[in-house]
Amino acid sequence: MNDLYTAFYAYSYEWITDHGVRILFILVLTFLVQHFSGRLIARLVRRLVKQGAHSKEAEEKRENTLTQVLSGGVSILVWIIALMMLLSEFGIAIGPILAAAGVAGLALGFGGQYLIRDLISGIFIILENQYRTGDVVCFDSTCGLVEHLSLRMTTLRDLDGTVHHVPHGEIHTVSNLSKGFSRVNLNIGIGYSSDLEHVIQVVNRVGKELAEDPVWKDQILKTPEFLRVDEFADSAIIIKILGDTLPIKQWDVAGELRKRLKIAFDVEGIEIPFPQRVTHIAK
Repeated sequence: MNDLYTAFYAYSYEWITDHGVRILFILVLTFLVQHFSGRLIARLVRRLVKQGAHSKEAEEKRENTLTQVLSGGVSILVWIIALMMLLSEFGIAIGPILAAAGVAGLALGFGGQYLIRDLISGIFIILENQYRTGDVVCFDSTCGLVEHLSLRMTTLRDLDGTVHHVPHGEIHTVSNLSKGFSRVNLNIGIGYSSDLEHVIQVVNRVGKELAEDPVWKDQILKTPEFLRVDEFADSAIIIKILGDTLPIKQWDVAGELRKRLKIAFDVEGIEIPFPQRVTHIAK
């Protein structure tokens, strides 16, 4: 019994001093490579992505997106290599595993076509800079803030806080609501009895005051102002107001503009009518 214990102890000691040290070295090296490769990729991306026609904020979004995708790909590759080396240290032959993986890959080839489609679509999305992390986009009927972008899918979070995971192969139309600049686009109804020239003066004055307000001026690129009479509706004259803002700020600016217009219209006696019907009784 003592001889068996001694033999087991000797074997364990030999295995730990030989394979155990190698396993520890592989794990430490893997973590170091993963850590420093992420920093190296971030530095290379910052050098390669030059600021051009887009703003500094837009270029930072692109840098973050490329860094996120490339770092994720490198991490997967590093851990696959590390796993193969660890299996070898445990005495498991890698060759048969790779051969079995090749056979399984052929067997799952038809099912994997969707994965390949997602990956190819993701590559084109990133290369064409269609959108980046931090952008607000719509995929057909699904809209939200891009929280994460990988080669296979995009993760969106909508205003309700719901997270949507959208495979790139399922994306047919991309609508980016925050690339370069955003726009305030308001249609407001006024009464038919209103003096239109007076309304235009009030709208332009309110838009100018908002654009000069210290709290809001840094978010506004072009002062919101009257554009045209858009429609003669049943109960109101519809006027259109347009202005440009920083990306994703159009909703904040539009909300403040609506509030100020309502206050100004009340002071100036400009009616925002509700749906109404005039009835004539024949005598």
